[in-house]
Amino acid sequence: MKLIPLLLALATFVCSSIRSHALPRPNILFIAIDDQNDWIGHLGGHPLAKTPNLDKLAARGTTFLNAHCQAPLCNPSRSSLLFGLRPTTTGIYGLAPTPRQLPELKDRVSLPQHFASSGYRTYATGKIYHGGTVAGGNQQNTTPEFQVTAPYGGVGTKPPKKLIGPTPMGNNPLMDWGVWPLDNDDRTKGDYQVATWTVDQVRAAPMDQPFFIAAGFFLPHVPCYATQKWFDLYPDDDSVLPPILNGDRDDTPRFSWYLHWELPEPRLKWVKEHHQWRNLVRSYLASTSFVDAQIGRLLDALEESGHAKNTIVVVWGDHGWHLGEKGITGKNTLWDNSTRVPLIFAGPNIKLGQRCNQPVELLDIYPTLIELATLTKRSDLEGISLAPQLKDAAVKRQRPAITSHNQGNHGIRSERWRYIHYADGSEELYDMELDPNEWHNLAAKTEHAGILVEHRKWLPKIDRPPAPGSANRILTYDKATDEAVWEGKSVRRSDPIPE
Repeated sequence: MKLIPLLLALATFVCSSIRSHALPRPNILFIAIDDQNDWIGHLGGHPLAKTPNLDKLAARGTTFLNAHCQAPLCNPSRSSLLFGLRPTTTGIYGLAPTPRQLPELKDRVSLPQHFASSGYRTYATGKIYHGGTVAGGNQQNTTPEFQVTAPYGGVGTKPPKKLIGPTPMGNNPLMDWGVWPLDNDDRTKGDYQVATWTVDQVRAAPMDQPFFIAAGFFLPHVPCYATQKWFDLYPDDDSVLPPILNGDRDDTPRFSWYLHWELPEPRLKWVKEHHQWRNLVRSYLASTSFVDAQIGRLLDALEESGHAKNTIVVVWGDHGWHLGEKGITGKNTLWDNSTRVPLIFAGPNIKLGQRCNQPVELLDIYPTLIELATLTKRSDLEGISLAPQLKDAAVKRQRPAITSHNQGNHGIRSERWRYIHYADGSEELYDMELDPNEWHNLAAKTEHAGILVEHRKWLPKIDRPPAPGSANRILTYDKATDEAVWEGKSVRRSDPIPE
C-alpha cells in the first residue's frame, strides 16, 4: 500500500517537470531612450517631470534608482551594453569606431544575436546601436544584429530653419529646441513612427515563438522638438530650472574640464545670455513626456495582444544629460547628471513595486536577460546578472557602478558615494546622501581618506587606450610630460581654458 502514494508522488513530479519545461520562454520588449537623465517621475530627478507610463511600469516591476551607464556618450555606452564589455576593455570611447569595425569584435555575439541563436525572432527599429539597428562595419559576412528591422526614428519633420537661430556651435542642426510641429500633430515625429511600427510587430507576433523586440527612441536628444500639448504640461517660468550653485566647479580639478568642454555642445553661457535656458529645459521635459506617451502605446499593445503576461519589459537610457548643473549643458562628464539613467524591469518572475538603491550598471542587462529567459549563459560578459535583485532588491551587489570616459578617467558610484579619478591622478569625492547635487568636493578632506582607498580599488584593471579610428573629442594623456592631446590639440594643465 505504501507503493501507491510513492507512485502518485513520482507521477506528480514528472508531470510538473514536463509542464515546467514546456512553459514558453518569455518575450522581451527592449526599450531604449536617448540622452534620458533621471528627470523621470519615480526617479525624482526633477520635481515637475510627468512620466505616468514609466511610473506605472516601475510600479508593476522593479526600478533601479542608482543605475549608471558605462560611458557618458551614445556609441560607447550602447556598444558596452549590447556587447557585454566595458569601454576600457574595447577602447571604444567616442562616436567612432563602431564595434564591428574592430577586428576583435567583428564576430562577437551581441545581445540580440544571442537571443536569435536561442530561437527568438528578433526585431528592431529606431536607435538601438549608435548607428540605429546595426553595429557598424561591413556585416556582409556576419550574422545581422536583428532579423527584422525598420528605418524609423530620428527627429522626424524639422522646421525650415533653426528655431533658436545661430549658436556658438555654428549652425549645427542638432543644437535646437522648441515647439514643433506647430499643428500639434505628433504623427510626423520619428519616435511616434518607432512606436507605431513596434505596436504593429507586437500585435502580429505569434504565440508559438518568443520575440525580442527592440524600440529605440531618439528624444529627448537634441534637437528637442515637441508639440505644444507637451509644453503645456510645464509652467513657462523659472520654476522649471534645475538648482545650481554659482562657482560650483571651483573645487573641481582643472583636468576635469577636458571631458566636457566641447564646442559641438550648447554652452550654458550662451543659453543664459540669449534667454534660452528655460526654453531648453521645458523642451527637454516636454520631449521626455512625449516619449513616455509612446512607451505607453507599446505597453497598451502588449496588453491588447495577449503577450503581456509572458513578456519581460526592460527600459533603459544610454546616459544622462546636464541642463545647467555643474555649469554646463550636455553630457561627457563623470558626475551623476551624466551617468545616472532610468532602468526598469517588469514581467514574469520580477517582483512588483521594488525600488532598488544599490548601484547597478547597464552592462548588467545582457546577463540579466539571459538568466530571465533561461538561455545558455556566457562566461565572457563583464556585467553581473540583476536576477537576484529582481526577486529581492535587498540582496547585496558585489561591486559599485563604474563609468569611464577616455583612458584613465573613471567614476565609481557606490550606494552613498561618488568618486572620480582623472588620468592625471586628480580626484573628486561626493557624499550623495548629504550632497546629491555634487556641490562639495570632499577628496581633500583627511577624514575621508579611507573612503578614497575603498573606491580606488574598483578602478578598472584593464584600461585600454582609444581604439584605432577613434574620433570625436577623444582625450589622451601622458603622465611623463603632463600633456594631454584633446580634439587633436596638445595642451597642458597650465594652459588657459579656451573661450
